[in-house]
Formats: sequence, structure tokens, C-alpha cells
Amino acid sequence: MMQFLAKAGLAVMLTAGTLAGTVAPAAAQLNIIIGDQDRDAPRDYRRPPPGYDRPPQGFDGRRPRGCDPRLAQDMARDYGFRRARVVDITPRRVIVQGWTRRGPDEMSFGNVRGCPALRR
Repeated sequence: MMQFLAKAGLAVMLTAGTLAGTVAPAAAQLNIIIGDQDRDAPRDYRRPPPGYDRPPQGFDGRRPRGCDPRLAQDMARDYGFRRARVVDITPRRVIVQGWTRRGPDEMSFGNVRGCPALRR
């Protein structure tokens, strides 16, 4: 009789442990929403956002044709320039001056889309 009670107690403990292990993840699925539940319409991820298919525009509303001065400054910083600034823009090149480890220096970029580096 004692062995039967020991086995029954062990079975009850295993059942309780298994039940406790399944209740905890089920409790994690509880959602509490305070406020407006339907704030935004669900987003359709299959459709691109508005204006996605339009080409990028410059400040005056037209497409940029040459090298963007901000892109030239960022590229000069990538080459190791500190305090980089655009000092001259000609029809052929964009000149950026700044400081390197050796002192003041300048770099030239082509005034075409993508700003290719011409001279360092």
C-alpha cells in the first residue's frame, strides 16, 4: 500500500510540474490594451509607399544633375578629412577642403552623379 501511495504521489507531482510549465507560456499571451485600439489602418506591405517610384528631387523640385555637395563632404570625411567643407563648384569638379593628419588638404570630385574622386 505504501508503494502505491508513493507512486501516486510521484505521478501527481509530475503532472503538477508539467501543468505549471504549460501555464506560464499561456499567460505570456495576455494582451492588455489601454486607449484606442484601432489607431492606424493595417499597412499593406505588398504595395510600395507613396512616392517610391518617383525619381529623387533636388531643392528646386528638379532632379539633381551633378554631384551633391553634401555627398562630396561625406565622401571626403570617409577619406579621412576633418571639418570638410565645399569651397568651389565648377561645371567639371567639386572641391572640398579640410584637415588631415598632415595638415590642411583639399580633394576634388567630378561634378557628375555619384561624385567620383578625381584627386586627393
